[in-house]
Amino acid sequence: MTERKDRIADVNDGEVLDTRLGGGPISRSLILQTALTILDRDGESGLSMRRLSEALKRDPTVLYRHVPNKGAVLDGVVEVVLSQLTVDSADPDWANQLRVVAHDFRRLALAHPNVVPLLVTRPLATPLGRRPPGTLRPLEGVLTLLTGAGFTGADALHIYRVLFGYLHGHILDELQEIVERPEESDHVLRLGLHRLPLTEFPLLRELAPVIGSYDGAAELDRGLDLLLHGLTTTVTHRGSNLSM
Repeated sequence: MTERKDRIADVNDGEVLDTRLGGGPISRSLILQTALTILDRDGESGLSMRRLSEALKRDPTVLYRHVPNKGAVLDGVVEVVLSQLTVDSADPDWANQLRVVAHDFRRLALAHPNVVPLLVTRPLATPLGRRPPGTLRPLEGVLTLLTGAGFTGADALHIYRVLFGYLHGHILDELQEIVERPEESDHVLRLGLHRLPLTEFPLLRELAPVIGSYDGAAELDRGLDLLLHGLTTTVTHRGSNLSM
């Protein structure tokens, strides 16, 4: 079992590599998996090429043969995470499949909260054609799903943008739902809202029970209900098989 945990398949060429520190060849896959581990633990500010080389017990020049700079590492980490997001483009129930994708995206984001800012911001630094292919496969999968269901290509792209725009915002909001004093039963105290002047923030204080009982999965579905219903009534399509 130990030996199996010490080995990982390279996503580029399928070669099986020994990942024990200081042993075996270095690959892009190993570098990115190590970077993800550092990001999960210390956040982006804790990741540098120097720390990455120290974790791998290799000279930094070895790493630069596989990743030219930190930006390429960050793009690669986004690819590693998004490669776990699959789209069943043959699903006849396109709306349900988008729900599955949405909940899978949320699951991945909550498993790697320090990567969430990268999922949102890295595309701002990288033109579409220069992004790692793995980051574009969810897009291609959703487009295939929706055009197969009868949507035009332009509307399929519009739906993708609306869906992932919502997902990015939802996850960023959910990660902000931090409880200050979980041992308290009073929601105002649990959320630390007692620190705010009542005369200036009366509605926040009044909504403390709603805020304090936040359910991320239920909130995601509530938004998806509105989103998918709105899309089916506003976008154009070629076929008649677009009912939810």
